[in-house]
Amino acid sequence: MTKTKKNCTQEMEKLFKEHFPMLCLVAFGIVKNRDAAKDIVQNFYLSFWQRKASISITISFKAYAIGAVKNLSLQSLDKAKKEKSLLQSLNSPKYEDPEDIASSNTNGKIQALLNELPESRKQIFISAIINGQSYAEIAETQGISINTVKTQMKRAYAFLRSEATENLLHIFICTAFISLLITK
Repeated sequence: MTKTKKNCTQEMEKLFKEHFPMLCLVAFGIVKNRDAAKDIVQNFYLSFWQRKASISITISFKAYAIGAVKNLSLQSLDKAKKEKSLLQSLNSPKYEDPEDIASSNTNGKIQALLNELPESRKQIFISAIINGQSYAEIAETQGISINTVKTQMKRAYAFLRSEATENLLHIFICTAFISLLITK
């Protein structure tokens, strides 16, 4: 390791050891959960480390870090609130009516359409739409190029557009969007 990389690593380690406990208290004061607070602060340091070359701090690191951790904590609360609201709406009591029956038939039709896709294309499509992975993440996990992922996604969309009715396609997209909100 070169001296500059070693110095940079030592500087980050020093900033981490010096400010981590205080930043955890800041996050805990907002989220009221010790583990979540630690995760938020660790994510801050990870993000800071990855973007350190492009970050220009005009105030002290401590002030910058406190502001960033506060923002991340508030974002975490918003995300948790949205997830809770969505889960409550999904867990609302179901009544036996024609729309519910149509909905269950729709899920079967969507599954049948997905099963018609070639297995690799289906996995790429599910990874992107249902699991919310980026094309780069999919390419890395499957050991293929990003262009291959793009091509497979394009072909999957074309197939779904040609085979699905308009209502079925809208329901599928809404279902995928809801599952993305739940998992994030």
